[in-house]
Amino acid sequence: MMQMMRAIFQPKEFTGRHMLFTMLAFFGVIITVNLVMARFAITTWSGLVVPNTYVASQEFNAKAAEARTIDALGYRMKLIPSVDGLEIDFIDSAGNLAIADSIIAELRRPVGEHHDRHMVLTRDPDGIYRGAGELAEGEWIATVTATRDGQTLYKKGRRFHVKADGSMGQ
Repeated sequence: MMQMMRAIFQPKEFTGRHMLFTMLAFFGVIITVNLVMARFAITTWSGLVVPNTYVASQEFNAKAAEARTIDALGYRMKLIPSVDGLEIDFIDSAGNLAIADSIIAELRRPVGEHHDRHMVLTRDPDGIYRGAGELAEGEWIATVTATRDGQTLYKKGRRFHVKADGSMGQ
């Protein structure tokens, strides 16, 4: 019995093959984790970039109060990107199509500024606001501002994806 216990617990020889498998496992885990993290970094929210973080921090409370005041008005929008531009259903707190003097969409890419632009949307007879302009495939952020009689009725940002055929993706 004692000999059998010694045979079980006797150390094995550590060969070059063992070292090779240990190194492959170690670096395999490191490379796999790096690839997963890189994929998350590319496909998730890129963060916000501001020219001056101190100024942005000083303006935060005022902007948050303004956003709460605007939200209390109860306006909503349904954003529909297409090959030809944007369509917006602007809806009041009662669920009816609302009227605004102007609706402007600030369109930007999450990374880079080369496609950034303003789009002015006009109200068609069917009550839908439309703005013309091609939206290239990829991620977009639209900050939509609706005003009437000098008062901001609605202002929110929305991130969306445009597929190659111009339709909105998830």
